[in-house]
Amino acid sequence: MFGYKISLTCLCSMFFFLALIAVQTIPWAKANLNYTAQALIISAASIAAYFITADKTILECARRNTRTLYDKPS
Repeated sequence: MFGYKISLTCLCSMFFFLALIAVQTIPWAKANLNYTAQALIISAASIAAYFITADKTILECARRNTRTLYDKPS
């Protein structure tokens, strides 16, 4: 399970950096998007990466707590 979290985190950070590179290097984006729009695209990518990672962490903690609760001897 640990490898899954690491790979998901790497995927999210890769998405953030790809958005950053795309906004700065694609000629259409440089010509038609002002700095505010570029910043919003980059911010949206980083926020999405954060929430995906947080969601996976919260779900894993909930599963672990549920297993602990039901595995207790009565």
